[in-house]
Amino acid sequence: MTKIIDGKLISAKLKEEVKIEVENLREKGISVCLAVVMVGDDTASKVYVRNKKRVCEAVGIVSKEFILNANISQQELIDLIDLLNKDRKVNGILVQLPLPKHLNEKDIISSIVPSKDVDAFHPINVGKIMLGEYDFLPCTPAGIIDLIYETGISIEGKNCVIIGRSNIVGKPMSMLLLQKNGTVTICHSKTQNLKEITSKADILVAAVGCPNFIKDDMIKPGAVVIDVGINRLKDGSLCGDVDFEGAKNVAGYITPVPGGVGPMTIATLMKNTLLAAKLQNHN
Repeated sequence: MTKIIDGKLISAKLKEEVKIEVENLREKGISVCLAVVMVGDDTASKVYVRNKKRVCEAVGIVSKEFILNANISQQELIDLIDLLNKDRKVNGILVQLPLPKHLNEKDIISSIVPSKDVDAFHPINVGKIMLGEYDFLPCTPAGIIDLIYETGISIEGKNCVIIGRSNIVGKPMSMLLLQKNGTVTICHSKTQNLKEITSKADILVAAVGCPNFIKDDMIKPGAVVIDVGINRLKDGSLCGDVDFEGAKNVAGYITPVPGGVGPMTIATLMKNTLLAAKLQNHN
């Protein structure tokens, strides 16, 4: 029988651990602060920012929000980030993506000092992840590792397949699984014989951004299936990249959408912000 991996429950435990450590730092006179920068009024981004603020409040992290006009210039945005870089009261900086097309995401992310880059998107932090000598891990891939751990199944020696090669999920996910001694395959839009590859995966991570793309006949019986996708259907309901109703009859473990990967991403952001504060204050 398929077991549901409850991201809400697992993230609640992580947030409680963060809350305790944040309180311990506060008793030492150290406040933990996350600055979130959002450009424009993208509906999905507003929801994410609101959720992050709510979780910050729940764990005792100070949340500073900077909601900027969609027409802001590249230099104006970089100037703001530079002020936050120099602000000793700010421990973590997160620029909500995507940005308007006239802004260069690569240059904006690179303007955040690596020690405050709690998303782990800065080229230096990406390089550290490649070397296995990192301070921060990208929030979604790190959260996925925690979800897999909760199943009790070891990654070592397992056939791990990732669908999607984004810089945010697919690529860093492959590095983390590799560091845990998994045998990793990355699939993408040009991959041939996709079904043949996915049906051999002990651990399958779907991050393709296509509603109900992974069908039950693409899943190995008993596999751990992690659904990163979150897609809104015409009727307003949410679904993942995996056809949950079909997949739950085949997989050994599966994450739901919503309530799977999403809560872990935000909880891991809190963990990274706490870690940034500890490193900056030599704790």
